Amino acid sequence: MRKLEAQYVICVKNRNYRASLELRKIYRRLPDDAAARHGLVRIVDESGEDYLYPANYFVAIRLPQAVEKAITLAS
Repeated sequence: MRKLEAQYVICVKNRNYRASLELRKIYRRLPDDAAARHGLVRIVDESGEDYLYPANYFVAIRLPQAVEKAITLAS
């Protein structure tokens, strides 16, 4: 993942992944260039583990620095 890309995404679709993804929830995206080439993103999901999901299930967002710090401290 490039530095300019958002590290967080919002889930806008969860078809076939309802147990793993919550709609409108903010998730942390992990760098994975190989996955991106296949239209996938690596997300830390509800299990607390990272898995690959279709990229079109998420919208990248930029969070204020204070919010990013709070989320990082809470994880």
